Amino acid sequence: MTGREESPIYRDLMRFKPNALSANAWAVKAGVSRTVWTDMRRHDNPSRRTLEKLLNAVGSSLAEFEALRLGAEARQPIGASAANELADVRPGWTPAQLPSLPLVVSSLAGEWSDGDKKIEVVEIGRHELLERLPRPASLARDAEAFAFTIVGGSMAPRFRPGMRVAVSPRSPVAVCDDVIVRLRPATRLEKHPERVLIMQFVRRTAAGFELRQFNPDLTIHVGDEQAEAILKIAGELI
Repeated sequence: MTGREESPIYRDLMRFKPNALSANAWAVKAGVSRTVWTDMRRHDNPSRRTLEKLLNAVGSSLAEFEALRLGAEARQPIGASAANELADVRPGWTPAQLPSLPLVVSSLAGEWSDGDKKIEVVEIGRHELLERLPRPASLARDAEAFAFTIVGGSMAPRFRPGMRVAVSPRSPVAVCDDVIVRLRPATRLEKHPERVLIMQFVRRTAAGFELRQFNPDLTIHVGDEQAEAILKIAGELI
């Protein structure tokens, strides 16, 4: 793009482009508009969904992309400008090791009803630590993040039993994000373990939340009086 500096996110994304694939072919393969590159160069603000589609099309992930960008930010030397001017970076320097990610207990705990629709309820014991896992760089700034093991098949094939996923309570939730919906306890004394629904966020309504499960495919509504919190599932842990 003549006369205009490429945006940082565009430049970082190009590092994932296979040599055998043109930028336009990449966009087509991902199912996004070919104007995505022009928009990205100009505004540097592609949607999370667009980034996911582009990265999935070349066998990568948003977590890997965020880790690359976070690592670049951490390595930015003192005195370097926001325009990424050259500066003296000492070879061999690596950022501090990230704290581990707690893997907590999870188990099936009956069903939640929305009329004639029955949804699996999962209990998560955040105070029952099973082990500690390597923390993805994308969760470096979320001290409340944790992981649990998927039980039940309500979100297959997106999530299958036995998969480990990370939850990021500090991350904002957007349309089409995978989430856990923490149900309000029946009494004030009922605090642990937490009872949650594993769903996809559809939209906020006037009185609650519209959510989707995949197996069977159905949409439900959870009212504000029923949902205590909605937390984002940041992704699967490999």
